[in-house]
Order: sequence, then C-alpha cells, then structure tokens
Amino acid sequence: MVQIKYIIILFLLTLTFKVFSQKFTISGYVKDVETGESLIGANVYEQATIIGTSSNNYGFFSLALPSDTIVIIISYVGYGTKKMAFNLQDDMELTIELSPSEMLEEVIVTAGEAIEQTTEMSIVRLPIRQIKSLPAFMGETDVMKALQLLPGVQSGVEGSSGVYVRGGGPDQNLILLDGVPVYNASHLFGAFSVFNADAINNIELIKGGFPARYGGRLSSVIDITMREGNSKALKVNGSIGLISSQLTMEGPIKNEKTTFILSGRRTYLDILTRPILKIATKGREKAGYYFYDLNFKINHTFSNKDRIYLSTYMGQDKASSTSEWKNESPSFKQLSKEKYGLDWGNITTSFRWNHLFTPKLFSNTTINYSRYRFSIFEGFKRTYIDQGENLTEEGAMQYFSGIEDFSTKMDFDFLPNASHSIKFGFNAVHHTFNPGVSATQSGNELDTVMEAGKIYALEGAAYVEDDFRINDKFKANLGLHASGFLVNGQSYYSLQPRVALRYLLNANTSLKASYGDMTQYIHLLTNSGIGLPTDLWVPATDNVLPQQSRQAAVGLAKTLKNNFEVSVEGYYKTMDNLIEYKEGASFMNIDTNWEEKIERGSGVAYGGEFFVRKNTGKLTGWVGYTLSKSDRQFDNLNFGEKYPYKYDRRHDVSIVGVYKINDRIELSGSWVFGTGNALSIPIATYKETTGSYWWNESVNYYSGRNDFRMKPYHRLDLGISFKKQKKWGIRTWSFSIYNVYSRKNPFFIEIGQRDNKQEFIQYSLFPIIPSFSYKFNFIKND
Repeated sequence: MVQIKYIIILFLLTLTFKVFSQKFTISGYVKDVETGESLIGANVYEQATIIGTSSNNYGFFSLALPSDTIVIIISYVGYGTKKMAFNLQDDMELTIELSPSEMLEEVIVTAGEAIEQTTEMSIVRLPIRQIKSLPAFMGETDVMKALQLLPGVQSGVEGSSGVYVRGGGPDQNLILLDGVPVYNASHLFGAFSVFNADAINNIELIKGGFPARYGGRLSSVIDITMREGNSKALKVNGSIGLISSQLTMEGPIKNEKTTFILSGRRTYLDILTRPILKIATKGREKAGYYFYDLNFKINHTFSNKDRIYLSTYMGQDKASSTSEWKNESPSFKQLSKEKYGLDWGNITTSFRWNHLFTPKLFSNTTINYSRYRFSIFEGFKRTYIDQGENLTEEGAMQYFSGIEDFSTKMDFDFLPNASHSIKFGFNAVHHTFNPGVSATQSGNELDTVMEAGKIYALEGAAYVEDDFRINDKFKANLGLHASGFLVNGQSYYSLQPRVALRYLLNANTSLKASYGDMTQYIHLLTNSGIGLPTDLWVPATDNVLPQQSRQAAVGLAKTLKNNFEVSVEGYYKTMDNLIEYKEGASFMNIDTNWEEKIERGSGVAYGGEFFVRKNTGKLTGWVGYTLSKSDRQFDNLNFGEKYPYKYDRRHDVSIVGVYKINDRIELSGSWVFGTGNALSIPIATYKETTGSYWWNESVNYYSGRNDFRMKPYHRLDLGISFKKQKKWGIRTWSFSIYNVYSRKNPFFIEIGQRDNKQEFIQYSLFPIIPSFSYKFNFIKND
C-alpha cells in the first residue's frame, strides 16, 4: 500500500508540471441576470469539440481554445441555456448572465454538461430553489433535512437535522459556511439547522472521491456558500411561520460595484408558551426557549481582477426556566427559587480577496474566524422562617466548553489549457480547545472551580490537484493533500493521495472510480449522537491518535433521454482511531481527564447507492436508494466483538418530487423509508443477592451491543404553495403536512412496568403536524 501511495504521488507531480501549448483564453464570470449573484458550477464548453470547464466558487471560469470560429454554450441547472459565437483571435474577458427558469420545457443537453463527462464522483449539488420548494417541517425550510433525502446520508433520529454519511459519525462531516468550519449546525436540540435558506446561494455535498483541496474530516464535506446580495435592485423578502419569522434585505450600495445582504431569523416559542405555562402552574414556573440567526455579507468589485468579500454569521440558542414555590404553616415558612439555563451558539467570520493574475491564474486569499461555545447554569435560593428566625441557603453551578479557530489560506486555480485544470494552495489553523470548566458557588463565595484546561494546537495543510483529459474517453483527477498537527509538543503528519478516474463507455455512459485517504485531527465526544450542545470537541494528543480513513468507490453515470441523471455507486470505507465514552462516563466528569474516559476503536462501512434525478420540466425531483452496512469494534466494548453502529441502516429509500401546475401553484412531496436504528436491550432480568438479602433493584442482562432493531422508519410529507404577483412584489402562502399518515416512528425505547412485569415501551416524537408560512418578496428598482 505504501509503495502504491508513493507511485501515485510521483505520477501526480509529473503530470502537474506538464504544460501543453494553447492559443487563446476565454475567461470571466457567470451570473444570474436578475440578481447579479455568481453561479457556482455552471458549465461552459465549446460546442464542436465538447471541450469545457465549470465556474468555481466565485463564478469564475477560464477556457483555453485554439484560434477559430467557435460557439460557447453556458448552462446551469434551473436556468436557460445560452449560446455565444465568436471569432477567437485574442484573449477575451466575459461576464455571462443567465436567466432563471423554474420550468424548462426544452433544454440543450450534450456530453459537455452531462454527469458522465466529469471526473467527479459521490458529489451532489442541490439548487436552493428546489430545497425551498420541498415540504417544510413546522414551516422551516432546512438545508440539512434536504441533504438527508440523498442516498448515502442517514438522518439519525426522528426530527433531527444531523447527518451521518456512509457510516461516519457527526464529527466526521466538514460543514463549511463561506469556507469557515461550523462546529455545531443544530438548533432546538437538533430539530433545525443553523442555515437560513434565504441567505444561501449554493450547497454541495461530497460523500467520497474527495478532491485534494478538502481535508480534515473522514466522511463528507458540506460546502455552503452565502449569497452575495442583489446587484440590480434593493430587495426585501421575509416569511412568517408557525414558530419563527425571518427577514432579508439585499441590494447594491454603489453602481453595482458594492452589494450587501443582511438576513435574520428568530423563533418565538418562548413568547407562545409563556402564557400557557403561567396559567398551568398558576404563575409558579416560567420557562422559555428561542434561537436566532444573523447573516451578513458585503462585497466590493474593484475591477475584473480584484474583489473582496466580508461575511459573518452569528447564531444562539437560549433555554431557561425559573420556578418558585412556598410551604407555610403557623410557625414555619419556606420560600424556594430555582433557576436553570442552557445556551450555545456559533460565530463565523470570513474575509476574502479574489485576484486574477492572468486569464489562466485565479487566486483566493482568506482569513477566517470560527467559535463555538455552550454553557449550562443551575442555581437555587431557599429562605426558611422558623419561630421568627431567618435562614438563607443559596448556591449555583455553571459548566461551559467550546472551541475557537483562527485560520488563513490561499487557493489558486491554474488553467494552462483546455486539457488541464490545476488547483493548489495551503492553509494554517490555530485551534483553542476548552474541554470544560465547572464552577460552584455558595452564597457569594466561589467554592470550587474545576477546569479541564485549555489545549492549543496548530494545524497546517498544502495540496495540489490536476483534473486533466488524457484522451477523448479517459479523464482523471489526481491530487495530494499533505497535512500536519502540533499539540502539546506532539506532532503528526499525513500524506493523503486522492484519485478519481472516468472512462466513457459510450456517448452518454461512463465508468468511474475513486480512492482517497483522509486524516482528521479532532474528535467529538458525544453521549447522544444527535448533536446536543453538550458534545465536546477535543484534539488528537500523544495518547489519542488522529482518525484515519481509506475509501474506494466504483460506479456508473448516465444521462437518459437528455433529461434524467442516473448514477449507481458502490463504496468500501475503513476507519481507524475512533473514540467513544466508556460505559457510564459523560462530559460532566471533568475531575477526570477526558482522555481517561474514552475507548479507542475502528470501524468499517460499505454499501451501494442508486440515484436518479430529473432537473427540468414541470415535474422535478429524485429517487434514491441505499443498501449499506456499518460496524464498530472497540477492545473494551461488547467484549471486543464487532457490533453494528448505532445508525447502521440496511435499507434507506427516498422519493422526492416537485410539480409546478402553473406559475401560481406548486405541489411538493417526499416519502422516506429506513431500517430501524440499532439499539441494545436486555434479554433477561435477574436479582443479585449478598448473603441472605435480596436487592430490590433488578439487574438487566444484555447479549450484545446494538444487537436489536427498532421498527422501520417511514414518513410522508406533502406541501403546496400559492404564489401571486402584487403591485409591490410577490406574496406566497405555503402549507405543509409533516408525517401525513401520522406514523408512530420510534424515538427511543425504555423498560417500564405493567402489572408487576417489565416490558419495553416505545416513545414516538412527532405525529401528523400541519404548518404554514407567509412569504413576501418586495423589489425596488431604480
């Protein structure tokens, strides 16, 4: 394996520095004609030769072609296709604007834009317009829940926005917002994600075949790009839903050179539940929960060669409760007050500078900041009045933890000719881990402060990749990602080769294969697996090794009748140096070093995925099916025997459709089915005895870890939207029903008592839930 790795590396370096001759270059940007937003991943190719490329994360493209009369075709999902003819005699710079079209009856499809032409594998892009059309849980459009409907992506438990990709854990997903890692992407204990759909431009999911420019996680990359702001007109849109409202403002600041977008969202569950709780407890208890998000982005275009961007995200969840009660008698009086609070949130900030050195060399320089924190507070105050004497007791406990990053990186796109697309760059990250601080207080005195201690670490990486055409049938992407990690005097280094190959079997069918090594230097300690804020981020240390994985995949990609994209993939992945809490350990035991509370093990995941998608016409959507298996093995868990991962799911099915009846009415629906989650339940109960005494509590006996299954999960969601043009803009009423036939899907199972006998009791979370939202879209043209 080591020899093969270095042969690949040597072959990569040889090809990377091989530059072919070419004539002239067409370069520029692809944008939305209505808003001026950059279109990411737009296809640009020459009609006769089918030589093409795609726009990068900033809408930039570069295509080198010989001097001749040429026809360029530009296309993007959900937009009209554009043809442009030129007599190419010199380098050209273009700004190409495409018109959105939600319903395309005719579309030009050739080999240049079909999925079988690219070397990309295990990569899915979802248009934000399609995500907004799907049925919304409680009226909230959710990006992460849309990703759960794709093959190879598991949803965890009922109602959760967490994702588990190809047998991986929640910490193995690199979630990027404008290139900045987001460490906790959940609101409302996992029910919603932190991403406001109105502020998002593009979503890309990478499940395997990882390009060399990505690193630091084992299972997936979820690359989310914020919108840049409307450069044509001032636009205000918003929505009022069942549990939250949001408002977005965007527009140009000066001559379309500077644009901005400001978007905010807040729930009002605290406002709705406060009077109900007050009446139910006769004013003795007060409780509330809410979350908010705030996205802001501003960008300025100095020229076709220089642009700068500043984007930031802030979000917070806050839950609190206060209870008061009193106990009175003729000679005694007791007054008690208890408080509880839980809050967590993210801050991310990114400053970017795009520079075009030549029509063939594009660069992006970035400075990033990311912070995630959570805090738990609990306090009490009790006053006793006995025979006229007063006695007061009070105390408090607080626990908080988090992670903070400062980073910088430089990325380059070099396009020497139409056969090569070379990307290279480097980055550096300074991590600060805070595994936990606990403080207790009695009266006004701080009694005890227990701190796990901050941990500082440096992480660096460099990469190079070349996507090149060998001949008319064979295309390859070879890359190398090199990384290092320094923590407490301990250093780790890793060379990670990446290979993706494509071979055309015929004009619209290709065979693909990929292989990638991945290394992850950080771990997530979790008790629940559903993304609770108490999950702790910790680094690799001299006692805890970095996580590593190797994934290979093969598949077929095909376009049917110029309208359906079909892909079939099989994958095999191994994972080493995974960690889990020991039995009975938790985040609160900070008097014990976290390294002493974990077990170390490995995992394996393999399976097959089928995906067919229709992107054009009145009816759009997809069908996905996954057949998979995922196991774990820890020496000190389950007697050292291999056992199913908690979210191992043998079968997973999703059917998604959006049907546009006319310009005013749109229907949507989704149906999902999945094998039940694995769980551990006892097979026998007995009582222990010491001498002649029996203990009152029973002892449960387990045959193995996760050796039983919950009932299968399935659910139908439906939605309908009514859009109407008004003098001031567009208003939309959206209605949706979650879990239409009110399936009692299992959330968890516990042992209960009935007729002095133990039995298993299943708890379900969400029955049928109807919801609505009112959306408005106001545009002010100059």
